[in-house]
Amino acid sequence: MPDAVVIGAGPNGLVAANVLADAGWSVEVLEAQPEPGGAVRSDRRVHPDYVSDVFSAFYPLAAASPVLDRLELGRHGLRWSRAPSVLAHPLPDGRCAVLEDRVDATAAGLDAFAPGDGAAWRDLCATWDRIGPDLLRSLFTPFPPLLPALRLLPRLRAAGGLHLARSMLLPVRRLGEEEFGGDGGRLLLAGNALHADLAPEAAGSGGFGWLMCMLGQTYGFPVPVGGAGALTAALVRRFEAAGGVLRCGTPVREVVVRQGRAVGVRTADGGGVAARRAVLADVAAPALYGGMVDEALLPGRLLADLKAFHWDFATVKVDWALNGPVPWTAPGAAGAGTVHLADGVDALTRFAAQIAMGQVPDEPFLLMGQMTTADPARSPAGTESAWAYTHVPQHVRGDAGGQGLSGTWDHGEQERMADRVEDQIERHAPGFRSRVLARRVLAPPTLEGLDANLHGGAINGGTAALHQQLFFRPLPGTGRPETPVRGLYLASASAHPGGGVHGAPGANAARAALRGRHTGRLLTRTQRALTRRDRKGRPTSPP
Repeated sequence: MPDAVVIGAGPNGLVAANVLADAGWSVEVLEAQPEPGGAVRSDRRVHPDYVSDVFSAFYPLAAASPVLDRLELGRHGLRWSRAPSVLAHPLPDGRCAVLEDRVDATAAGLDAFAPGDGAAWRDLCATWDRIGPDLLRSLFTPFPPLLPALRLLPRLRAAGGLHLARSMLLPVRRLGEEEFGGDGGRLLLAGNALHADLAPEAAGSGGFGWLMCMLGQTYGFPVPVGGAGALTAALVRRFEAAGGVLRCGTPVREVVVRQGRAVGVRTADGGGVAARRAVLADVAAPALYGGMVDEALLPGRLLADLKAFHWDFATVKVDWALNGPVPWTAPGAAGAGTVHLADGVDALTRFAAQIAMGQVPDEPFLLMGQMTTADPARSPAGTESAWAYTHVPQHVRGDAGGQGLSGTWDHGEQERMADRVEDQIERHAPGFRSRVLARRVLAPPTLEGLDANLHGGAINGGTAALHQQLFFRPLPGTGRPETPVRGLYLASASAHPGGGVHGAPGANAARAALRGRHTGRLLTRTQRALTRRDRKGRPTSPP
């Protein structure tokens, strides 16, 4: 019987399992899918000669994460690669805002949009240099981050105090207008804010856009050599080397609770696994509360708040195998690993407004990856493994593009949406379609089918808006991995600090479990039943 059972082998579940194993706990991880990784997986199903990342692809938060840094995954085979340029935002007139890997190079490019914008960029970077490391430590620790905050507060005062706090709470449109005279800097900020579900007019979107820009400027947008799955493989190798057990194809149906404490799990096949000390759930909060945990065991206030849980935007992703590089009109986009496509901040506002009204956008904002540019191992020389994703409403009420997309996302709707995505690319890269050898469309139901945490194609475990962050995440008054059930901890992106591949929710849950008072009392009858095996060693159903 393991000390802990971890539900889900996504990056947060695997980080939690590694932290517990490092502390000497025996750990068993149960994953519903046939392979581990959650939204960090790669395959060759678009074309056998091309590696495609199925979900996430670029990992600035992983590169910056002190949580992952402590795991020393390089010792377990993980290597990073970076494109010549971090990010580009081309415009139809041939201009292109480029986030380079050197501050001076980025600043020089922004000066071409408006004199003085380079100096403004350097000022933003100088602020990051003063507070960035302490800010990251604060973000990646359980809320409230008391010790990191004590280190951070003096630096915040030195960096501008209330003026800085105001800037971070601004909508990204307003922050861009205050900081930059031209379109380049404004586009870098606003496009990065839409890596989450933050519209240009949303409070706090300025701070998030600035954070993502500074991560890109400092760490780049790195990719694992050989595919996103290499990051998962390193986490799994490290865990198993420490004695951990990973079982895939084993969906968990229920968290077993006795006398107010989690004592194990029941699996979909009727079997069970007991946990001597803790159960950690790398699952979305709505799937845990009232799903895996009986509603009768939960406070009424929590269940009421759960009805208002706010998912982030749904997602449609298209993968391509290209027989040559993307033929960009703007040369600055050719060397970037990540490319944003929208005609300006007004276009981003229009895009977000259409989603807010339940409309499938007619001119979708695209976040695009040129993976071979970032990692030559992804496809044959002279070709490109590429993808793009865009957001759509969770509940579709109409189609702003006039093609009758209704949100059923059947094969016909998927193909029409993929064509709409390619139309956007063709506007900036005429001839793109002629280079497509194969493509794959991943609509919201497909994404959820491949990873149940991606509810309706939501990729951040719940909105990143201020009303569901910090002590509001996942529900008001929470903000920590502990749950109302003793010995049960929320370890997914639904927990603070939220989405992105950085491992903090998993590490926070593991540390909370290690601080728990339960130290392995005598087995109860329920726990003994959960550990019974038949003659072939398979778990049997508890009585």
